[in-house]
Amino acid sequence: MASHPMKKRVPHTKPPFTLTDLKKAIPPHCFERSLVRSLIYLVCDISAVFLLYYSTNYFHLLPSPLLAYIAWPVYWFLQGCVFTGVWMIAHECGHHGFSKYHLFNDTLGLVLHSALLIPYFSWKYSHRRHHSNTGSLEHDELFVPKVKPRVAWFSKYLNNPPGRALRLATTLIVGLPLYYIFNVSGRDYQRFASHFDPNSPIYSDQERLQIYISDVGVFATIFLLYKLALAHGFAWLMCVYGMPYLVHNALVVTIVYLHHTHPDLPHYDSSEWDWLRGALSTVDRDYGLFLNTLFHNITDAHVVHHLISTIPHYHAVEATKAIKPILGDYYQSDDTPVHKALWTSITQCLYVDPDKGAPAQGVYWYTNKF
Repeated sequence: MASHPMKKRVPHTKPPFTLTDLKKAIPPHCFERSLVRSLIYLVCDISAVFLLYYSTNYFHLLPSPLLAYIAWPVYWFLQGCVFTGVWMIAHECGHHGFSKYHLFNDTLGLVLHSALLIPYFSWKYSHRRHHSNTGSLEHDELFVPKVKPRVAWFSKYLNNPPGRALRLATTLIVGLPLYYIFNVSGRDYQRFASHFDPNSPIYSDQERLQIYISDVGVFATIFLLYKLALAHGFAWLMCVYGMPYLVHNALVVTIVYLHHTHPDLPHYDSSEWDWLRGALSTVDRDYGLFLNTLFHNITDAHVVHHLISTIPHYHAVEATKAIKPILGDYYQSDDTPVHKALWTSITQCLYVDPDKGAPAQGVYWYTNKF
């Protein structure tokens, strides 16, 4: 879905259309969730995981050791990409976009998320709140920008190329586990918040039992990985699972970060925020046909996903095309290459501040000026 880099701020005033207007513009079949079709995509992804793993058994037959050293990083990247496709389908289970059967969705989502060391119900409930509060400085759940008074004192000393490279590397390598374990870059709670803590302030009393279930799923996977390491060696485990897992983590962080971090995207405090403007404060990104397809279009059809999260991924591009004429300037897309987009965002998006003298002081924009 080719586009052009955003060159101006997107509108932050109340849009002249409603969610109902957008739903009416989308062909009715786009809302239909087919269990069979969704399972076919999942089977293809799982098959790709095992085929890639199976291919590693033949790396030692390559004509030179150098080719084997090249083959492993290629495997890590491709397997990490396929893991990310599996994560996207698991993510769809959490939105009940996989099928109309909620128990099936949750069971499958628990298995797939646990295999990727993500606590399913813990993520599902915080992610649901992210969708309910996108763009809100007070209530959004992830990649919540800081206002200037809350920027760490040392940030100004990292506001240079080496500091940005360090921040970016840290975010990509350990950002996902830091978010789940310590709520780093998440909403500001008055006490410790963790996706693994059933008593965390992230969750309501009715949700706490399912947080325990999520923890059991992740720790069962960790135990299985431990047994595999004992049987085959830690080096083997790192090669076939650990390194692709790190690639997958970096890709998930990249996807989420770039969807919600852009110098031309507004954020709102409680005086200005409403759900529709918040949902529109995200941007579609083009990762190229291969990765867009492998990631099931979570990349280039993310705006419509925030507007109607139950639309299955195989209808998302069509639904996007249907609503773009209505959205007009409220539709945001950017086809800047991913590596350049990451550097742009880490450089320009340090904290948010309202424009001085602007009539709407509840509208905040990214800046890096101290």
